[in-house]
Amino acid sequence: MTESPVQETEHEIRIAAPPDAVFTALADAPGWPAVFPPSVHVEQLERTGSTERIRIWATANGSPRTWTSRRELDERARHISFRQEVSASPVAAMGGAWIVEETDAGGSRVRLTHDFRAVDDDPASVEWIHQAVDRNSEAELASLRAALERPDGTAPTTFEDTVLVRGRAQDVYDFLYQADLWQERLSHVARITVKEEDPGLQHLSMETRTADGSVHLTTSVRVCFAERHVIVYKQLRTPPLLSLHLGRWSIRPSGDAVAVTSAHTVSVVPSAIPEVLGEGATEADAVKYARKALGRNSLLTLDAARRYAESRA
Repeated sequence: MTESPVQETEHEIRIAAPPDAVFTALADAPGWPAVFPPSVHVEQLERTGSTERIRIWATANGSPRTWTSRRELDERARHISFRQEVSASPVAAMGGAWIVEETDAGGSRVRLTHDFRAVDDDPASVEWIHQAVDRNSEAELASLRAALERPDGTAPTTFEDTVLVRGRAQDVYDFLYQADLWQERLSHVARITVKEEDPGLQHLSMETRTADGSVHLTTSVRVCFAERHVIVYKQLRTPPLLSLHLGRWSIRPSGDAVAVTSAHTVSVVPSAIPEVLGEGATEADAVKYARKALGRNSLLTLDAARRYAESRA
């Protein structure tokens, strides 16, 4: 039986940034969620010389997926090759490369290549993967350029809130993990749906009430680490004022209690500030506004989690 050919794609973009800066951004895999829309969370599993193993949680055609890849980084050539060790169905195998070249103007030409096979070489799966690769590659390249040129976005800002809980870490984690019950447990959640096709990998759609009584729809992907008592997430649908919203719930021992922290990383869209906050408002005002709104909801959730855990202590 003749083996079907490997599918190959290539996408490219020009970026008005030095090649070394582009390569540095691509080499920093854990920082990808702040740069690439499809990337939700990335962890470095090991690094030996120029060889690296990473685990990636991302979206493909809107669906959460996770896989492990091995990368070879050649800083001198500004070349990063990658190969998935364990792929997520319907992908049977996938690899490719990031190639960064200097242009005559001192900027960069970035090429992103992929080669892949589908499970059982199913034509429908091949088409699905092509669509996912095309969509993600175009989004990643455009976002890489935006992150390095920042034509309409600020550098990410991180802030956090922490509460002490006189209860068990597991009870706090359970409260945060069981988001499907938040509509009953949290006054600021008007409606929520949770899909979890793979254990610990959740897709949330949530309507949240703000301080002025209005309701906003958000969609997020969450990666839940039960053994670490950590949940990380990325908002896929952000409000007009934000181009990025990453979050992290973490629980750690603190004396005879546990400290529960909610952290947010956001980027503001400067062009949206006048419409949202009025003429004359600054980027600092926008960050302050986002910090207040997100912090309010986080503290409501943290307080509810505290009461839940302490009632079970």
